[in-house]
This record gives sequence, C-alpha cells and structure tokens, in this order.
Amino acid sequence: MEERRQHQRRRTDLTVEVYDRHTGASLGRLADLSSDGFMLCGAQVPAADSVLECRLVPLPPLHETGEIHLGADCLWSRGGQEGQLGWAGFHIIDIAEDQAAALEELISHL
Repeated sequence: MEERRQHQRRRTDLTVEVYDRHTGASLGRLADLSSDGFMLCGAQVPAADSVLECRLVPLPPLHETGEIHLGADCLWSRGGQEGQLGWAGFHIIDIAEDQAAALEELISHL
C-alpha cells in the first residue's frame, strides 16, 4: 500500500480522549497523531466519510496544552468484534491557527 501521509504519525503514551464537540459523545482515544491526522480506538468509532468537529483532551491536562478543537474527516473505520475496540483514521481538515500551535505542542510531548 502506498504511503500518502505527509507527516509522520507519532504513537502516544499519553491518554488523549477525543469527543464530538456538538454532542459531547466520546469518540475514543488517540492511538497516534500528526499535524495533519490521527488514528483513534474506541468502543463505537465513527463511520468512514463522517466529518466531525472534535475536542482532543489530554488526561491528565498538560499545563501548556488545554483542549484542542479541530474539524476532521474520517477516512476509514473498522468496528471491533464483540468485546473489542474499533479503529478509525482521520484527516484534519479545519483547525484555527492557535489550535494548530496547541496541536504542535501536544505532538512535542509524544
């Protein structure tokens, strides 16, 4: 499979929860992150081709980095089997300049 990512994704040992900004529903937890995308795992991951406004929330909070708000397009999604987590890959499509700076700060902690 051809690699199309422009930025290397970094796996995270930090706990970063991802929430839908409109409903507050948990979308899952970050598995990896780059400045242009992320992969998450969760009990009920969004469907492919979903466009969502997300909140990325580091736990415990990092002093320099609060919540990060961004828009993301779900490129692919694989639900888990009974009792297992599902996975989904996202491309970041909308992020304000200050939020992009916060995202880079979060990436520096990975």
